[in-house]
Amino acid sequence: MRAAATPQTKTELVRLEPFAALSPQGRGVLEQGANVLDCPRGAILLHKGQPVAGAYVVLAGRLRVFTISPAGNEATMYFVDAGEACVLALNCIFNDHLYPAWVQAEAATRVAVVPGVVYRRLFETEPGVQSLTVHALSTLVYRLMGELERVHSGNHRQRLAQFILLHAGADGSLHMTQQQLARHLGTTREVVARLVADFVSRGWLRTRRGALDILDLFGLRTVLVKPAADPAARQVRGR
Repeated sequence: MRAAATPQTKTELVRLEPFAALSPQGRGVLEQGANVLDCPRGAILLHKGQPVAGAYVVLAGRLRVFTISPAGNEATMYFVDAGEACVLALNCIFNDHLYPAWVQAEAATRVAVVPGVVYRRLFETEPGVQSLTVHALSTLVYRLMGELERVHSGNHRQRLAQFILLHAGADGSLHMTQQQLARHLGTTREVVARLVADFVSRGWLRTRRGALDILDLFGLRTVLVKPAADPAARQVRGR
């Protein structure tokens, strides 16, 4: 990964809403230091137990925060998208903790790292930075609650269907390999391959190199809800 601190770093940050409204004093504080990391897809930014350099704000791309079980299986905790900050890193710089998970670039990603002392000073006086911090916390709570619900209320089949439905694009495609899906779900590629093959045999999915395509949205949703309980499915059948 390449790290650089240039005048462009500040320019890129102030394009984001939380930093665009900085007071002149706040912009002066920001100029005290902020680096940009250019991370290729798959690069690890943070390891569990590592000291945190500052607040990680995604400028472009996406970060994946994940854990690793004693058996070596990865499980995604949450994603950090463009314009968002990693809340676990924020917690570390406010409470002097080591990072409790791993962070990986889900795609080619550009990240601004605002040193902890700078971010804390901005948080004291700048409403935009306060709002970014609260939003990061509330978003994390929502995402983790959703993940806990999926883990405790569903089997691998339901969790895979839920993940595909949540993360597929508007065209119904999900650009992930089966190995990546397994890492997100905290299971093995063999389990995912068996489940995907079942979904394909039912006509719900189509596979291609490095991607899946949803062919039957309502069929895939029956893994999560019974057809009779799905108003959208009833409406389609009633046409």
